[in-house]
Amino acid sequence: MSEKFDVDAPTLSRYVMANTKDTELVILLNSLATSFKLIASAVGRAGVAQLYGLAGEVNSTGDDQKKLDVMSNDMMINALVNSGVCSVLVSEENEEPIIVPADKAGKFCVAFDPLDGSSNIDCNVSVGTIFSVYEKKDGSVNDLLRSGADCICAGYCAYSSAVELVFTFQGSSVEGFCLDPTIGEFVHTRVNMKFPSDGGKRIYSCNEGNFVHWDQPIKDAVDAFKNGVGGKPYSARYVGSMVADIHRTLLYGGIYIYPADNKSPKGKLRCLYEGIPMALIIEQAGGIASTGLFNGKVGRVIELTPDAIHCKCPIIMGGPRDVGVVYDCYKKHGVAVPEL
Repeated sequence: MSEKFDVDAPTLSRYVMANTKDTELVILLNSLATSFKLIASAVGRAGVAQLYGLAGEVNSTGDDQKKLDVMSNDMMINALVNSGVCSVLVSEENEEPIIVPADKAGKFCVAFDPLDGSSNIDCNVSVGTIFSVYEKKDGSVNDLLRSGADCICAGYCAYSSAVELVFTFQGSSVEGFCLDPTIGEFVHTRVNMKFPSDGGKRIYSCNEGNFVHWDQPIKDAVDAFKNGVGGKPYSARYVGSMVADIHRTLLYGGIYIYPADNKSPKGKLRCLYEGIPMALIIEQAGGIASTGLFNGKVGRVIELTPDAIHCKCPIIMGGPRDVGVVYDCYKKHGVAVPEL
């Protein structure tokens, strides 16, 4: 048999079944994977299919909707509603939660950003999907307004030169799957993903256009990265698509910073379907997912409890080496920080 053909491909379904023995969870991940394949196809054909440009509407958080935003949202909603295992859905593109009809309802609640970074889609920059999963309690939106400690599964899918799905179950490892277009399946390619033990590459990632609005410890930390920590300046890398920036940070090391500031005192990223799922992935890969100074203290993103489905939170994510630099700057200003 040719070595070019894998007769025993380690697929997504096999991994989920082997590690959870939960057939409904297999159905859920398969439904998500189907929507990711559809979105990947739409993103790949965006130019020839004339899918660039605005749809003429704004989403729940006031951002202009792109044509691909609307299409990706519909793809995910249709896949999840018809999976038979979901009861409540929350999307960045919908102001109100979606309650699945009783005859199709199941035990999971899913929050998602169907196309993160879509403001970059017209210039062909990497985009992605982010999701978090909770178990149903009473079948209302309150099932999703819970701490990240109750999130049972979180992940993202990056659409670029390859289509990569990265996800984790609560209390488990972080695993990576790559879409094999020859068989149409996500195949297990990155096992037990971890931050580089030495901190990895010296990279800081943030929107420095907001520098003037940051608190002083964040300014000090970014200046320290630029001027050299341990004698060597860091490189700046900022894509502006959270999935792309976090994926690079997870693989290469470094730090991603999107703090609260004078302009956005609650931060800019959405807690339920951006902050919490990415925090669960980062922490279970051996990293730190901090809020920075938020609501009077420096805490963990995973411990936040959303008070609304589209509420926001600040984010500082990276390995202990680099988040420690930020924490040291807070300490110099008399702010208590958690132990690394």
